[in-house]
Amino acid sequence: MENQVSFEDIKELFRETDRKMQETDRKMQDTERFLKEVGRQIGGLGNRLGEFVEGVVRPGLVRLFRERDIDVHRTLRDVSGDKNGIALQVDLLVVNDTDAIAVEVKSKLTDRDVDDHLERLGKFKILFPEFASKRLLGAVAAMVVPEDAVRYAERSGIFVIAQAGDDAVFLNSAQFEPRVW
Repeated sequence: MENQVSFEDIKELFRETDRKMQETDRKMQDTERFLKEVGRQIGGLGNRLGEFVEGVVRPGLVRLFRERDIDVHRTLRDVSGDKNGIALQVDLLVVNDTDAIAVEVKSKLTDRDVDDHLERLGKFKILFPEFASKRLLGAVAAMVVPEDAVRYAERSGIFVIAQAGDDAVFLNSAQFEPRVW
């Protein structure tokens, strides 16, 4: 005897397949929501890590630059501007009467971070004309600083600052001369 499949059997198979597909769709939507939440939390953790590095670096900035004969006396946090379609944000700005040093803080420094900061420095005085008469210098600070990123930043004329225990130190060579914008 041959097994015969009835029209009702086929309809039931389609209904069961449809139920399973709907269940799979619900699970995929749950997974998508879960992944979005994990991504949000990881992004928040990255921001917190940046805040931690900034918190370690900021207190030592005045001392560090004074050791390099740049007698700064004031540190500003989260300096941002937006003018004529140009926008930028600087994590820390260290100033005195003649100098301004824009410091970008990262958890791990990359060449791309250096390039982004160079672009930021090029736009800085457009957005902040009150600093037009000051020497503008650049610095990057990070918890993890690969040697190649140090050399790249140094060749670009930017100070490199790293976390060292509960303090911060320059990684630039003793002969380093910063670029002035």
